[in-house]
Amino acid sequence: MSVVGTDGRGVRHARAARLASVCVSVLMAFAARGAVAEAPDAGRKNWYNDPFFALSDAITACPQPLGPLMTKAEADDDAHYRVERGTTCWLAHKCSKPNSYLYDADIAAAIRRHLQGDAMFAGTSIWITVQRRFVYAEGCVGAGFDEAELERRLSAVADVEQVFVRLTSDPHGTLPYKALAPAP
Repeated sequence: MSVVGTDGRGVRHARAARLASVCVSVLMAFAARGAVAEAPDAGRKNWYNDPFFALSDAITACPQPLGPLMTKAEADDDAHYRVERGTTCWLAHKCSKPNSYLYDADIAAAIRRHLQGDAMFAGTSIWITVQRRFVYAEGCVGAGFDEAELERRLSAVADVEQVFVRLTSDPHGTLPYKALAPAP
């Protein structure tokens, strides 16, 4: 009796399961070797090297977003979920690369190339995080800033699947994003 149907779906599912298993094994091997060791002074780190950068930095009072920074425990907890989310894109035939996180570095480079230094960002402090073809724009802007235009411009970057704009015009008020704790 064969597990492969006449349409070949069984083979694709078996390959996907093997790929997910290999990805989890690689992540666990890195953790076991100490390649993913917690920084003693910071406690939070960009464990998966997700692109995270300041697009602009004019508002000094703007709290820095947490972005992809997490504790070791959060990274360990997120490992399986990242593998699952990353391969879903390929399994659904929505990406040509075997993991949607493989697009992130190119997306971040394109955002920097096309938007950094643009006059639209004068008087703002905006950080960009790219994870799994999703782009997060977080930070502080003036009251008249055109958030819809920023969303349109980020959405126009090749391979971007979704954009989240979380900006505030009051850096001392309630923030629409998670921020790093201020220094003591």
